[in-house]
Amino acid sequence: MAMQWIDRMAVEVEGEGPAVVMVHGLGGTTNTWTPLMPVFARRRAVRIELPGSGRSQRAHALESVPLTIDRLATAVRHVCGRLGVERAVFAGHSLGTIVCMRLAHREAALVSGLLLYGPLLAPPDPARAGLKQRAVKARAEGMFGIADAIVQSALSNSTRESQPVTVAMVRESLMAQDPEGYARTCEALSEAQAADITPSTCPALLITGDEDPVAPAQSARAIAAKMADARVETLARCGHWTTFERAMECRELAADFLARLH
Repeated sequence: MAMQWIDRMAVEVEGEGPAVVMVHGLGGTTNTWTPLMPVFARRRAVRIELPGSGRSQRAHALESVPLTIDRLATAVRHVCGRLGVERAVFAGHSLGTIVCMRLAHREAALVSGLLLYGPLLAPPDPARAGLKQRAVKARAEGMFGIADAIVQSALSNSTRESQPVTVAMVRESLMAQDPEGYARTCEALSEAQAADITPSTCPALLITGDEDPVAPAQSARAIAAKMADARVETLARCGHWTTFERAMECRELAADFLARLH
């Protein structure tokens, strides 16, 4: 595996073969995808930390340039260009699914398939105000002031009770974020507009949890209904941090989806 910096974004590249490009969600890092990496063993796996997140907190002159979904999508596209990725399966989690679907709409030739965990087209209106309030709190109190509340609300009851390592991993992913970068990402997500996915013909698999408060199963089904070739899988006793909470099920579904593409 090689880690490199592209426009001050941390990018991890591993393996050879058809490309899969992975885009994490709000509060995530490249480690969102660590549980799935065995599935991509025969592929060129590209994991990107978005501007404002993880080690990429200062990408795109973050201190003066506001983040938007279009800016994040453009950043991902630029990484692909720098790495010579002309066509790939795009895997996204939460915010990352919005970015991936935006790319599928803007640059259909680039996207051969969509593997979407906790999928969103855009936040529902009630959630937008909450994201803006979270940005204010992150700036005022740091990540310590919001991480535990997110862990409590975003993970399933089963995960919180029986998977202490998963709880710790999600909490650490949040606590490691730069508060300003996280706040700006919250603001970008709060202003996100849904991409027009109706013309999309690439195969898509949407995976969500039956206790996901951010991307409930009915929302995933509504997204899939707008796509030409999409199916939805709902995981039992699973919240919003899908790849951590139900790693083995996510692996199996991803492996089956990739096998069906070829």
